[in-house]
Amino acid sequence: MHVPMDRREETTSRDRIWLTVIMAFVLVMSVFVVLAHNNYFLLGDLNHPNNDDVKYVQSAELILDGGALAYNSGTEPSAFIMPGMPLLLAAFIGPFGEQGGIIAFRLFQCLEQVACIYLLFLIARRVFDRRVALVACVIAALYPPDYFSSGVILTESTFRLLLMMLVLAMMIAAENRKWIWYVGVGVLTAALAYFKPQASIFPAILLFFWLRERYSLREMVKFTAIIVGTYVILLCPWWIRNVVTFGKFILFTDSAGSPFLLGTRINYNLPPAGFFDAYPQYDPKTIFEGHSSDAISKGLDIIRYGFSHEFWTYLNWYTLGKLQGLYIEPYYWRPIWPLQRPVMVGLQIALMTFTLVGLIWALLRERMGRMLPLLMTILYFTLLYIPFVAFGRYGYPTIVFMLPFTAYALCRLWDLTFARKLSSRRMGSGGYTFR
Repeated sequence: MHVPMDRREETTSRDRIWLTVIMAFVLVMSVFVVLAHNNYFLLGDLNHPNNDDVKYVQSAELILDGGALAYNSGTEPSAFIMPGMPLLLAAFIGPFGEQGGIIAFRLFQCLEQVACIYLLFLIARRVFDRRVALVACVIAALYPPDYFSSGVILTESTFRLLLMMLVLAMMIAAENRKWIWYVGVGVLTAALAYFKPQASIFPAILLFFWLRERYSLREMVKFTAIIVGTYVILLCPWWIRNVVTFGKFILFTDSAGSPFLLGTRINYNLPPAGFFDAYPQYDPKTIFEGHSSDAISKGLDIIRYGFSHEFWTYLNWYTLGKLQGLYIEPYYWRPIWPLQRPVMVGLQIALMTFTLVGLIWALLRERMGRMLPLLMTILYFTLLYIPFVAFGRYGYPTIVFMLPFTAYALCRLWDLTFARKLSSRRMGSGGYTFR
């Protein structure tokens, strides 16, 4: 993954000024949006917890009152969610109270957005160059869902920050082969797991980095052991808590519903009508409800019937439909004036169009090895969600890794346009001819 210095380029004083301006803009805008809109960003009712955000607040307050970690279980302990979000919220609600803590948490997420701009610059500069990195940061600074994410009380802002830190740590670790960086990879992977466990095997993509850097088998084994060992040590408190509380080992969560089964629902609809005639053991009223040990078999039966009887519908759903849910439907559930959601959908389509152009362009012109961190991150999380539930909230943390390709397309288009205009001027003055 090593990128020659003449391609990556050191940050100049002018770059630092521009980056500082962009980060300051993001901070000011994020803080303004958060303070101006306040509880407009709540998705549920604090007095009657009925959505993820207010349930996180309730869980944090239960922890502060000396109770157990509970979610969707009243005051009884549960393993419905990972504990990262309630514990993080408790750190703000404890000293500032409920309302003050919520505001403080939102301001903390504003700082996370600023940190993501800096990390995006570092990652994009390593993959492409300084100019592409700065343009990517400008695009990120103008991306409205980031400001929505600053105000809403969900895991996405923190998860994205930790993921960007992990990707950068993996890039550096692969380059310098120092064990301390692999400890950092293990720490960040565990931190991500405390928010969303689906990132737990993400470091497996290091295999492609190691092959690129010609690691020996011994080095691969050693560094894998360091990552896994660090991860296990840091997840032990969660596992011990679950064994002590529930008398059984729970790897991550023990929640109702199956993401795989729910992912078979095309636009939240029931399976085709004929499905229940073919599988009379299932009831349309209960097939998607509750915690069922046979959820995977239900999902497989739906997929089997769907592809047998409505092949093109299900093929579209498990390809374009899931991709649309992840990357076309924006994570923008509370519109920020004056940008309403239909306009944001149009902007999202334009963003993804330029991203696709930049991705294809870069694949044709640049070395694959340099782009592995971005490509493998996008591929990992896209393939992860396609069999399961796929919507804008889950796709949001991945989009930041697409922005360098968007910036690459814009930079190349600028170069082509500028070069054409310059050539036209030179030809018009008789100073330059093409043969």
